[in-house]
Amino acid sequence: MGSVGRKALKATLPSLKTKYNPHIIIANGENAASGRGITQSIAKDFFDWGVHGITLGNHTWDNKEIFDFIDDEPRMVRPANFPPGTPGLGHTIIKANGKELAIVNLQGRTFLPAIDCPFRASDEIIDQLRKKHKHILVDFHAEATSEKIAMGWHLDGRASIVVGTHTHVQSNDDTILPNGTAYLTDAGMVGPREGILGMERDAVLRKFKTQLPVRFQVDNGKWHFHGVFVQLDDATGKALKMEKIRILEDDWIMD
Repeated sequence: MGSVGRKALKATLPSLKTKYNPHIIIANGENAASGRGITQSIAKDFFDWGVHGITLGNHTWDNKEIFDFIDDEPRMVRPANFPPGTPGLGHTIIKANGKELAIVNLQGRTFLPAIDCPFRASDEIIDQLRKKHKHILVDFHAEATSEKIAMGWHLDGRASIVVGTHTHVQSNDDTILPNGTAYLTDAGMVGPREGILGMERDAVLRKFKTQLPVRFQVDNGKWHFHGVFVQLDDATGKALKMEKIRILEDDWIMD
């Protein structure tokens, strides 16, 4: 989320890589450029810092620069249930450190624009991916908790990981579902923790209290880092271990 989130990502990734020794790192980047979309230079920074794949969401097109590079960046995916002919990829295969991970981006429809059905799109994509790939991550970018949970159950045993994004608040329902899918309703946000969902408090409060038009700006306060670590079985693709990650800037400085 904005420059504060980018600062947090750059600061924490080296130690997180030492602690967890991940083969593949995926980040949602739809709010990376001042809270609205992503630029090519920011995407390059993410990859240079150690991120292997980037997912997006409903703010995919907010920064118009994305049209200049999204078709040429195979490590980045936008929601696969956007209308046919939309630029970019809805799913891709990430290869790093001798491992492969298929990543799929989907967007919910409850309280968000009425696009194609994410459940039908997931069936079509994942059934094809499973013919060649056992390890599949789905970033379900959705507003409603119920829709996210429904997607987790819908894909249990077919996707290795189903993690929600969009609400910016990490949920506390991390679980490995009965058929081996690691599920979390929302991974949370990497960005300012003293704002409201990363935005400056005063502007958001003014909007709620007056209902007048307000220009939101990303807050510049202290950061927090949220994410999730999942260990997958090499042979089956099922989740073996799942752990939420939450780091506060004050604690990081003290360490």
